[in-house]
Amino acid sequence: MTSTVLRTRAVRSLWSTTIGKKTAMAVTGLIMVLFLIAHMLGNLKIFFGSADFDRYGAWLRTIGEPVLHDSWYLWIQRTVLLIAVALHITAAAQLSLRDRRARPVGYAHGQRPKATFATRTMRYGGTILALFIVWHLLDLTVGVVHPGFDPNSPYRNVVQNFQVWWLNLIYIVAVVLLGIHINHGFWSASQTLGINRPARDKAIKAIGSTLAVAITVGFVLVPVGVMIGLVN
Repeated sequence: MTSTVLRTRAVRSLWSTTIGKKTAMAVTGLIMVLFLIAHMLGNLKIFFGSADFDRYGAWLRTIGEPVLHDSWYLWIQRTVLLIAVALHITAAAQLSLRDRRARPVGYAHGQRPKATFATRTMRYGGTILALFIVWHLLDLTVGVVHPGFDPNSPYRNVVQNFQVWWLNLIYIVAVVLLGIHINHGFWSASQTLGINRPARDKAIKAIGSTLAVAITVGFVLVPVGVMIGLVN
């Protein structure tokens, strides 16, 4: 039996366990948080004007050259993120189903007595975020649902998009849910990966909350900037 087959069986065996699924969620969640930080910082370049923002968008397509061809890096990144999102959602759904099967009789009030707001909304918030990601990609990445989309002018695409109030509302609500998701998920990931210790408890919670607030505010600044005329 080859080592590849053995490794494949080991991975499948780990995936079948609760800890394996939680570990997959933790790792993929951290990958997505790192991407969100980079994506947020890039988005904030819009406040430096159309030339800087469009130049940044063009630069993204050249990362890795001459080893990689035009836009290859972006497609590699998108593929990795797609796999991460798929694994994250699949693991979450399977863990939720496993939890329900293990406890066929629900709690008297529908939730654990000490469950936080974030805990109660993780499942539904995650579903909404998954739908938002699909819409966001169709809107500002491939432009299928964006009238007048110009692949060579990301600045113009963003400004036109956020001049529509209901698109702003969808975006802001999704970003707030994202912040709640990150705040709770960061704490859960630290426990799963064994990073959490009693002495680090406050520090890890503070880091998670700081990341959640920073990412939320960073993303919300863009539609707000368009709405109040800072970006036009």
